[in-house]
Amino acid sequence: MQSTIVAGAALAGTSTVAHAARSFTAAAAPREFRLKYAPHFGMFKEHAGGGLVAELEFMRAEGFTALEDNGMKGRSVADQELIGKTLQRLGMEMGVFVAHDISWTEANLTTGDPAKRDLFLKQITESVDVAKRVNAKWITVVPGHIDMRLDMGYQTGNVIEALKRASAIFEPHGLVIVLEPLNRQRDHPGMFLYNAPQAYAICKGVGSPACKILFDAYHAQISEGNLIPNIDKAWSEIAYFQVGDNPGRKEPGTGEVNWQNVFRFIHDKGFKGVVGMEHGNSKPGKEGERAVIDAYIAADKWT
Repeated sequence: MQSTIVAGAALAGTSTVAHAARSFTAAAAPREFRLKYAPHFGMFKEHAGGGLVAELEFMRAEGFTALEDNGMKGRSVADQELIGKTLQRLGMEMGVFVAHDISWTEANLTTGDPAKRDLFLKQITESVDVAKRVNAKWITVVPGHIDMRLDMGYQTGNVIEALKRASAIFEPHGLVIVLEPLNRQRDHPGMFLYNAPQAYAICKGVGSPACKILFDAYHAQISEGNLIPNIDKAWSEIAYFQVGDNPGRKEPGTGEVNWQNVFRFIHDKGFKGVVGMEHGNSKPGKEGERAVIDAYIAADKWT
């Protein structure tokens, strides 16, 4: 996630509309995927030729009907509005962006500190306007680092209290917090929220339609594996999926996960939301970009 946010911020000033004349429409797409796979900016930059509008048009022309952008909140208002209008024109849906400053190394929401909680709630409130500009519904929240001096039960209670207050801010606007568990073993040691059962219990504790789970299958495969049974058990609280193969966090087919089976399962369960492509490209240049597209074509062809 950190690398994606950095990449998003780096593109914040690249809202050139030089390629807008191409004006791709849904009718121009050569295929229709069964699920709403969502690329991110930079994933197809070699083919698109530069600029936010051009990248969105290329995504849509290849059959993708959603976008996710972790760094959306760091973009200018002008770029947010441009992205929102372009998504609407192309018939695309907005996936997640990150709502707040994630505490990667120090305890934050787990501590129960009113000042830290108030700052979090301020950033949650600021996210409402961003969501309206880009017509987003799901906004990522990561509770941050574990508090090494506090029992996990107290930490869980502190996180639930913060999320209850945040959910009350989002509910009137129809927005949804999606909590993302992150693996501790490889990428994010020390993070409080690390698996689906824990996120499930927290969502039940919050008890709001505005607080659900972002099930990132890359992190889940590392933390717990057993993807389909865990998805099934947590289903009532899952609102959003992200994918990336393991090991490597690249496109489907580059690692150990059987993505056809996973995608078929969530499709057959009736999932209508967005599946974020939160991973890198396994190969550089246009060849690598085409490999990503081909990987989703293959993974989407279950029987």
